[in-house]
Amino acid sequence: MARAVYVDCFSGASGDMLLGALLDTGVALDDLRQGLATLPVSGWQLTAEAAQQHGLHGTRARVRLEAHEHEPGHGHEHGHRGLAQVLAIVRASALPMDVIERACAVFTRLAEVEAFIHGTSTDAVEFHEVGAIDAIVDVTGVVFGLHLLGADWDRIGCSGLPLGSGWTTSQHGRLPLPAPATLELVRRAGAPLRRAPSDGETGELVTPTGAALLTVLGRFETQPALETVERVGYGFGTREPAWPNAVRLLVGPDTPATPEGVLLQDTIVQVETNLDDATPEELGFAMERLLEAGALDVAFSPLQMKKNRPGVLLRVLARPADGERMAALVLEHTSALGARVQTIGRLIARRSQRMVTTPWGDVHVKIKHLGPRAIAAPEYEDCARLARTAGIPIADVYAAARQAAAAPHPTTAL
Repeated sequence: MARAVYVDCFSGASGDMLLGALLDTGVALDDLRQGLATLPVSGWQLTAEAAQQHGLHGTRARVRLEAHEHEPGHGHEHGHRGLAQVLAIVRASALPMDVIERACAVFTRLAEVEAFIHGTSTDAVEFHEVGAIDAIVDVTGVVFGLHLLGADWDRIGCSGLPLGSGWTTSQHGRLPLPAPATLELVRRAGAPLRRAPSDGETGELVTPTGAALLTVLGRFETQPALETVERVGYGFGTREPAWPNAVRLLVGPDTPATPEGVLLQDTIVQVETNLDDATPEELGFAMERLLEAGALDVAFSPLQMKKNRPGVLLRVLARPADGERMAALVLEHTSALGARVQTIGRLIARRSQRMVTTPWGDVHVKIKHLGPRAIAAPEYEDCARLARTAGIPIADVYAAARQAAAAPHPTTAL
């Protein structure tokens, strides 16, 4: 079961506004707090209150910080963290794997944009505002909130974005609006623009955090791809301009992602290049960087190239909005002078996930649905960890996990 979601950014978007809208549609604040409490950071509190502006009622969410951040083992008093540190925080949580993966993809996209703007690498990027605890909770909270809502990750739509005007103050000094990071995120995603709610100076409407969440998680559509609307939620920002400062969430009814026996249709981008001088180390490093950047899959195939040289075909699968970015990474991390990019359709099975319990511990299991058939695939890392700890063959853990997955149990759609 899954819901289609449409984000109407009539007055822009930010992390806290999206959180407020999710809570206003019925996501339980206690459930959200419980999941986010597993992040290995402290010194914060998520609050929500009723809000009203210009006749519209909704919810204002806030991540309130204590006087000083406190993170045992991290020691970043001012919230300055690199990408690796932020990803480590998210991955150390007990949140569902689909939430962790998507939250990490949002931070990775932000790091790539910051690196591009400042002429450096993602490893050298040091997050300031985005690396602070409140931003980590905002980003992870929005992704987890969508998970709790039961959103279909393939059916999250978004309207055009109104770009703000004026100036903002950052760690780098005064910057024009829209913020450079916001503008680059919008450019890379090919996101459509919409008219600002005022002809005068509006201030910041779409924050970098909001832009990253929407461009990574959503697809930009002129009209909502919802047959009916079951819920509407308004999430308000902290400013009170001459118009409602809110983002609106439209939620469809809880329906099967696809009729039984029918495969889902999807569109992806395939990036390819032939290499005849790449070392195994270079290929391995390129694969790591591509997967970190959000590639859906990276594969190598042997080739026999001109002059009888053995070569390698590098093939990358990615979401359509990421095609140009993946091609650029291929050219950066290999000797290739060009890459072939094509948009292709694919059919994919409906999937769900669940946690099962074995005699040796818990295992995440992905389940593929083919009509009435359900095929379980336990996560390797979980099985390997339990097998090492118990000193038993990994096959025993796999068998126990598959047996537990065969028992009737509600699943969470991916």
